[in-house]
Amino acid sequence: MTIRTILVDDEPLAIQGLELRLQAHDDVEIIDKCQNGREAIRAIKTHKPDLVFLDIQMPGFDGFSVVQGLMEVEPPLFVFVTAYSDHALRAFEAQAVDYLMKPVDESRLADTIERVRQRLAEKRGVEEVEKLKEVLAEHAPNAVEDMTDGGGEPASNRFEKLINIKDRGQIFRVDVDTIERIDAAGDYMCIYTGDNTLILRETMKDLEKRLDPRRFQRVHRSTIVNLDLVKQVKPHTNGECFLVLNSGASVKVSRSYRDVVARFVH
Repeated sequence: MTIRTILVDDEPLAIQGLELRLQAHDDVEIIDKCQNGREAIRAIKTHKPDLVFLDIQMPGFDGFSVVQGLMEVEPPLFVFVTAYSDHALRAFEAQAVDYLMKPVDESRLADTIERVRQRLAEKRGVEEVEKLKEVLAEHAPNAVEDMTDGGGEPASNRFEKLINIKDRGQIFRVDVDTIERIDAAGDYMCIYTGDNTLILRETMKDLEKRLDPRRFQRVHRSTIVNLDLVKQVKPHTNGECFLVLNSGASVKVSRSYRDVVARFVH
């Protein structure tokens, strides 16, 4: 898998330095280099790269303006590269894969490239499944049902592994494996990781779409639980019960969601 890449920076030495460091990664192919935002937008629309290393502070269109200028097309993955740390929040809000400080550290760059590889593998895997489903729909329509999980999502979809949460002026990168439960409070979600509680501004419905339903299930109108972290089921009255989690927290399961508990009973 070749990662077709464009470098964007108004400083030629910065582009040369990044190009030199990227030579250590055989699967990264630099297909174009741009010195300002307008050039970058044209190059991205023309070449449709997989990845763009993007400087933030440039004359005319800055890095964030480049991202905004691509709203009508499918954007590539972006890694912001800058000498200033105070843009980190906006970078993650723009769904950047990573945020690198100049001069770019080689080991830090290696971690970024590995993250890019994972993102692209997941994206291409889903695209391949969708293409296969289109062929099957035409020639073997009954086989399409076997490729889905019942809700129309590809069975190979890996869902989110990391969730960026902006809380108290900071960005927290939360591994979904550590999420124990999620409680809804209007348009805000309380994310519990056992040793921490973070607030995410998102609806329960949207957050559910990002999590693997084989692990994360709603057990109450306003509560999602990581089933892998349930250590005990305690029956209660009226068909209700409580789930005791690894942290010791107890979560009530309403009757409407008691089918979730059935998977624990064999």
